[in-house]
Amino acid sequence: MSSPPEDRLAELRDNLAAVRSRIDQGCLAAGRSSQEITLIAVTKFFPVTDAALLAELGVTDLGESRDQDASVKAAELAEHTSVAVRWHFIGRLQRNKARSVARYADLVHSVDRQSLAEALEDGARRAERPALDVLVQLSLDDDADAKAPTGRGGGAADELMRLADRVAGSEVLRLAGVMAIAPLKGDPDQAFSRLAEVLQRLRENHPAADVVSAGMSDDLEAALRHGATHVRIGTALLGRRPQQFR
Repeated sequence: MSSPPEDRLAELRDNLAAVRSRIDQGCLAAGRSSQEITLIAVTKFFPVTDAALLAELGVTDLGESRDQDASVKAAELAEHTSVAVRWHFIGRLQRNKARSVARYADLVHSVDRQSLAEALEDGARRAERPALDVLVQLSLDDDADAKAPTGRGGGAADELMRLADRVAGSEVLRLAGVMAIAPLKGDPDQAFSRLAEVLQRLRENHPAADVVSAGMSDDLEAALRHGATHVRIGTALLGRRPQQFR
């Protein structure tokens, strides 16, 4: 049984205060300002009413990872709140979903291959959008079969740079920066340190690519130490996902 709206609002308010405190403390320890950080509430698997409550609490950047849910939620949210929000698509994206995502996403975090960049480009044109912001995704996984360009080895880093150049050369896509996810096992500091190295190289050719989407509920402090500008928070903010999605 779901909580009454007033109980859920109080729960989200308390969770938000705790997350913002972690961001403040993490930035203080890293010698940064928390004003530099964008908190993205990952609302996947949670109802649109939660998204509306978060928007009313001042969290206006919302993340989703499945187009079939995100497209509906983006359309429905206007019925629940008048607060303007930014939608972030953060999940692995199939080419056949790119046209749909290009209609509502303000920032696509997970561009990991040229064919996807081309599909988003086509979707943005069809939606008559003047520009669609995207991030190139860097895999920090030690798995050699990782789908996204990996941060280990010069050749793979070169692949990421070629993808970034492809995006930057588009008339309708804008290279906003890079996204990465730390491996489930291992030291997130080491992983995000590799991200920082690749990012430095990326910015030599693309200085305006200043978004660094890294850090989640379990590792946001490590991400902040290594330059994250956007943190993607789900569990710490909304709680455990509903039973049917566990």
